[in-house]
Amino acid sequence: MACLSDESWVSLPKMLSERLALRGGDQNEEEELKKKSFVESKRTQYRIEKVFPVYALGISKPESDSVVNSGDLIADPIWDAVKEEAKLEAEKEPILSSFLYASIMSHDCLEQALGFVLANRLQNPTLLATQLMDIFFDVILHDTGIQHSIRLDMQAFKDRDPACLSYCSVLLYLKGYHSLQVHRVAHALWSQGRKVLALALQSRISEVFGVDIHPAAKIGEGILLDHGTGVVIGETAVVGNRVSLMHGVTLGGTGKEVGDRHPKVSDGALIGASATILGNIKIGKGAMVAAGSLVLKDVPPHSMVAGIPAKVIGYVDEQDPSLTMKHDATKDFFELVADNFKDGRSTGGQESGSGKK
Repeated sequence: MACLSDESWVSLPKMLSERLALRGGDQNEEEELKKKSFVESKRTQYRIEKVFPVYALGISKPESDSVVNSGDLIADPIWDAVKEEAKLEAEKEPILSSFLYASIMSHDCLEQALGFVLANRLQNPTLLATQLMDIFFDVILHDTGIQHSIRLDMQAFKDRDPACLSYCSVLLYLKGYHSLQVHRVAHALWSQGRKVLALALQSRISEVFGVDIHPAAKIGEGILLDHGTGVVIGETAVVGNRVSLMHGVTLGGTGKEVGDRHPKVSDGALIGASATILGNIKIGKGAMVAAGSLVLKDVPPHSMVAGIPAKVIGYVDEQDPSLTMKHDATKDFFELVADNFKDGRSTGGQESGSGKK
C-alpha cells in the first residue's frame, strides 16, 4: 500500500523530486507525453499545478492493493467532495498544501485517506503510524459495512453540526468522527477474536481523543458524536442508527449488574450533553434526553425526559430529533411544564412534570 508516513510529511518534496529523477533515460519521452496529457485534462480546472507546484505534475497516483474499487470505477460523491474541498483549501492556505496532499490528494479512496489520518493521530513511539495504517487498511478495505458507515457518519457530521465547515474538515479535524471510526475498526477486531489489539486501540482512543468506547459496544450508522470529549460507552451498550450524542454522555452500568448491563439507545434518539444513562434500560426510538439528566428507567419512544432522576416532561413531534438537533422547546411547552411543577408542589410534592402531549 503506497501511503505516506509521518517522516514523509517533512521530506515529501525532496522524496518526490528524487522519484522523478529516477525516471530518466528511455522513459523521458514517454513521461513528457504523460505530463502534457495530464495538464490538458479536466483536472486543470482545479489548477493543481498551482496549488501543488512541487509534486503535482508527472507523478502517477499511488499504487493500491485495496480490495475495493476506487472512485475511478464506482461513483463516490463524498470522496469527490473531500478532494475538491482539499484543492480549494490549499489554494486559500498554501502553507497547508503539503499536509492536504499527504492526507487526501495522494490517496485513491476515502478508506485510504481515513486510515492515513487516523494512524498519524494515534501513533506513539511504540505503536508506529505505519503499523496502524496496516491495521486500518486491512480491516476497512475488507469490510463493506465499515465502508458504508464511514460515509454515513461523515454526512451526519456535515448535516447536524453547524460548526462543521466541510466534508474535508470532518475527515481531518473532528475527533468525534475519528474516535467513532477507530472504534469501528476495534469492534471488527474484537469480533474476530483479536481482543488484545482491539483493547490497545481503545486505550489510544481514550488517551488521544478523550473518548472511551469499549470495543464490544455495538454502534449503528449515521452517528454524530458532537465534540466527543468525555463520552463513555460500556461493553454491552447498543446504539442504533441516526443517533446524536453530545459531549460528556455516559452509557454505563449501575455497578451491581453482570452480563448485559448497559443501555440500549434506539434509532433517532438525541442525548444531551453530560447526560448519564445507567443500567440495562432502553431509550425509545426518537426519544430526547435533556442535558445533565440521570436516566435510570426505560424512556418511552418520542418522549422527552429531564432531571435527576429523569422523568418524562413531554413528547417530541419530530420522528428523529437527532436529525433536527433541537435541544430546546417552545415557550408554551416550558410554561406547561412550569404549571405542572407548581401543581405538583401544591399537592404535597407528588411526582410532577409528567405532562402529556
